[in-house]
Amino acid sequence: MSGEEEENAAELKIGEEFLKAKCLMNCEVAIILEHKWEQLQHMSDGGADQVSQVFEKSQAYVKRFSRYKNPDAVRQVRETLSRYSLVEFELCTLGNLCPDTADEAKALVPSLVPGGRFDSDDRVDKMLNDLSLIKKFE
Repeated sequence: MSGEEEENAAELKIGEEFLKAKCLMNCEVAIILEHKWEQLQHMSDGGADQVSQVFEKSQAYVKRFSRYKNPDAVRQVRETLSRYSLVEFELCTLGNLCPDTADEAKALVPSLVPGGRFDSDDRVDKMLNDLSLIKKFE
């Protein structure tokens, strides 16, 4: 961002590099790290013994804070949130934190405030309801 332009998450002024970046939800990172862990365990030379402390702590963190455990549910969450034309960081924030109400979602993701891309709280409520259904049937 240029020095003159101030960052403002409510207006999605977060910098081009962040708007274009691909974000992952904790549950997606957990799946990736679990797959890597399985690969290391199958290595014949004791690859699992070579796992760093950072890897182990990262894996424990994303497992603990993942709202969705089932890989199919994780895929459904991304697909569902993608239908609402969210920016990546909005999608991941909502997927990670799973707010219960439109007010909670707007407090966590200020760019969801009606008047911009979202014409009313009803659309935010619909999106949150879709997420809760995925969690319910996981």
